[in-house]
Amino acid sequence: MSASTKLSNSVKALCYLAEEYPNPRNSQQISKRVGVNASKLRKLLSLLVQNGIVVSIKGISGGFLLAKKATKINLQQIYCAIEDRKAFHLDVNFTNKENKGETELYNEYFINLFDSIQKDIEKKMEKISLKMLMNDIKKQNF
Repeated sequence: MSASTKLSNSVKALCYLAEEYPNPRNSQQISKRVGVNASKLRKLLSLLVQNGIVVSIKGISGGFLLAKKATKINLQQIYCAIEDRKAFHLDVNFTNKENKGETELYNEYFINLFDSIQKDIEKKMEKISLKMLMNDIKKQNF
């Protein structure tokens, strides 16, 4: 599953949990609402539980609940919970043996450039709360 798919599926699941709060929802219910395979969804929910965004309640009437208010969950937190790499990843470790010094300068330039872009992305994602996403979705009549 690509990063954007994992993120969008996670956000959809979290929006559903926010709408249904305080009633826990199981993975089958969430899967049906979000349109994602239940086993893939359980993997995402497990990561969200590990990172304190969602809590898991055991038992027949159990399921998943948001661990905090939708206003306190941001897109960056969600992304970091489900991904093990940065949003703007670029592999610039290629070295040309003939032009090793020149290649290292190019690599350093691009590493610094993309690090700066990554920081901008993270700052923007930190400003977008789950509640804001839900409001935007409602405005667009989805």
